[in-house]
Amino acid sequence: MPVKIRLQRHGKKGKPFYWIVAANSRAKRDGKFLEKLGTYNPISNPAQIEVNVDAAVKWLQNGAQPSDTARRILSYKGVLLKHHLLGGVAKGALTAEQAEAKFNAWVEAKNNKVSSKEEKLAKEKAAAKAKALDAEKEANEKRKNEAAAKAAEAAAAATAAQAEGEAAAEQPQETEA
Repeated sequence: MPVKIRLQRHGKKGKPFYWIVAANSRAKRDGKFLEKLGTYNPISNPAQIEVNVDAAVKWLQNGAQPSDTARRILSYKGVLLKHHLLGGVAKGALTAEQAEAKFNAWVEAKNNKVSSKEEKLAKEKAAAKAKALDAEKEANEKRKNEAAAKAAEAAAAATAAQAEGEAAAEQPQETEA
């Protein structure tokens, strides 16, 4: 029974959400699976990926073949690195402690990189929000100034009309006799 590590689609139309599963290669895409290894949400930025590293490594050691997308996800989360390091332990090139230390150092570096990206995205979002707020304030000030100018014009026109009316009332009207 050839086993594949692949994605199983869930979620609504236009809002995909995936389970990372180990399944028989002949099973349907969203059908029966052997074990759920994690989840993948591509909608969020950065994408949310949760993987049970030990279970995924176990399946890789037993000969499971990941699909292209699953391979990228497993590589991103360090599953393939851990599988590689455990291969070195089996050959005697490393001790288990050295392999675990290398893996933990890599995970720490990866987490720092992801957190810096999240901070950068948060800063960009805040800057865009501040820029939009400034543009809105400027538009409001412009609107207020235009309204004040129109009100001043209307008041001046009303004053002029009133002055003309008074001037007309003061002039004696000539009547034909």
